[in-house]
Amino acid sequence: MKAVICDRYGAPESLRLVELPDPEAGPDEILIRVACSTVNRTDTATLRAHPFFARAMTGWLRPRHRVTGMDFAGVVAAVGARVTRFAEGDRVFGMTSESFGAHAELLVMPQSGAVAQIPDGISTDAAVICEGAWYASSTTAPLRGGQSILVYGATGAIGTAAVQLARASGAEVTAVTGTGDVALARDLGAAHVLDYQTQDFTKIDARFDVVFDAVGKTSYFACRKLLKPGGKFRATDLGPWWSNIWLGLWFSLTGAHRVSVPFPEDGPGFPAMLAGLMQAGHIRGVFDRRYRLEEIVAAFEFVETGTKTGIVRVDIGDIG
Repeated sequence: MKAVICDRYGAPESLRLVELPDPEAGPDEILIRVACSTVNRTDTATLRAHPFFARAMTGWLRPRHRVTGMDFAGVVAAVGARVTRFAEGDRVFGMTSESFGAHAELLVMPQSGAVAQIPDGISTDAAVICEGAWYASSTTAPLRGGQSILVYGATGAIGTAAVQLARASGAEVTAVTGTGDVALARDLGAAHVLDYQTQDFTKIDARFDVVFDAVGKTSYFACRKLLKPGGKFRATDLGPWWSNIWLGLWFSLTGAHRVSVPFPEDGPGFPAMLAGLMQAGHIRGVFDRRYRLEEIVAAFEFVETGTKTGIVRVDIGDIG
């Protein structure tokens, strides 16, 4: 099979497209013929070993898992002897948040892993939306009807998911994005849209239960006046001088939990939940550029510019 591998940390140029032996499914595993994957911030950060302490999970001296890629969608090509959840020919999607390996023509997953069937009516290439939605869900899951959230960076992969997930929870969503994506944010369900290129969103006369930095480009200090009493600042990045970590520790000690970089939970069950939301029309993928597997370096380079809208997709096999 063709696969993208990384034998050392560094720039996208360190990635190589190679031929590897086809994997085989074990008794409790399924073999997936991958139709498409994505390149996202998790992929680029892992390639760069950023932040440095992440090497404790990804490998201190070199990447522990050679084949890159986290999101996938495709078709079950074979099943192990004890597999009951899936059958050959099923269309499936999911994520490999710990072992990666999705930038390849074939992928083995445990049947108990983060994989689910693609709902009828959803095309295979529209189902590679797990990574952004997974990170967004750690912030949006506690929201309830009547609450309010401001999403800064509302049209990235995490941001587009956050707007839709928050809206599905019944919360009122205010989206902050650039001029070119104002209409998209409204279409995704934001009740209010602020253009950061023409106004300072931190000076608006509104207060929120949650302020969510979905792109790692603002800070608690810039946004704290936007919070209601008891409101929470949530971020997807460490913040300037790792401020979100230090503030998170401080507020944890005080019991306020006002600042945090929440890590998503329930990886195995998440795709099944997401499938239900897709089928109900509560969430859809927003896609920017498409690349072939042979163009993987260019895909990583584009994601690293920080200018993408939604998801960058990598087409690998037959979409079907």
